[in-house]
Amino acid sequence: METFDFDVVILGGGPAGFSAALYSARGAASTAIIDISMLGGQPSNYLELENYPGMMKIGGYDLMEKFEQHADMFGVQKFPMQEIESVDLISNPKIIKTKEAEFRAKSVIIATGAKPMKLGVKGELEFIGRGVSYCAVCDGAFYQDKVVAVVGGGNSAVEEAMYLTKFASKVYIIHRRNELRADKIIQERAFKNEKIEFVWDSIVEEVAGSDLVTHLVIKNVKTNEISNLKTNGVFPYIGMLPNVENINGQMEQDAKGFIITDNTMKTSIDGVYAVGDVRNTPLRQVITAASDGAVGAVYATKYVQALKEVIV
Repeated sequence: METFDFDVVILGGGPAGFSAALYSARGAASTAIIDISMLGGQPSNYLELENYPGMMKIGGYDLMEKFEQHADMFGVQKFPMQEIESVDLISNPKIIKTKEAEFRAKSVIIATGAKPMKLGVKGELEFIGRGVSYCAVCDGAFYQDKVVAVVGGGNSAVEEAMYLTKFASKVYIIHRRNELRADKIIQERAFKNEKIEFVWDSIVEEVAGSDLVTHLVIKNVKTNEISNLKTNGVFPYIGMLPNVENINGQMEQDAKGFIITDNTMKTSIDGVYAVGDVRNTPLRQVITAASDGAVGAVYATKYVQALKEVIV
């Protein structure tokens, strides 16, 4: 097994991870990014972004390609598709073991992001890939001229619903309240879209079908009325949970598992920082993830430099 030594190892290759890598490498720290999948993170699956300053409108994959090229310019070493076996953040140096190698780092920046929450209802897991999907950009084309439902009322839910109208003949948005949480400009676009129909004050009780999804069992939370909604697919967008499986229990986390940091992105462990969607933050956007990465990396490199000065 190969062994690598770095000043800073970043877990996660999304916008927070790449931003951290850029700032770390520019701070003269030897820097590596490790990811369990391909680099780019969630934004790689976004059709387009129009709220990243200076970019006007850009495809998510295209933006993350620019992030990666920028990090390459400063010699960041990249290790995608690494199956992580263990992460020891308490030891000094910190040790990350994968199937292929062992990485030792003076400082670790956690940028592992978050994943969609499950509905937690009957039939959901059974129909994943057969009518249940958590990525409209990935699977929307499979629903050409079909009926689909999106569950949720935030920006992600409404934006993905509008994307699905490119393919589907009809898109239901099921929301447990009687008004959306999405930004007003996004709401206005959805209300004007003739293919979108709203199912207010309702929750999904069951995903049903035979070989493929045929309908959802819906409950009105005000009247308790149960009804069936015919649909060929369902896309839940009801929130996120942090990707912390390999690091749980080593630092302070909130009730959902999001990592708690101070304003320098430092966790409760010296030399360990958390940035982006994996931390307890009031906003989860590409721009805030990139900002977190910059802050965390600046303080991680300061931590590394202080260690080197002690050794000298």
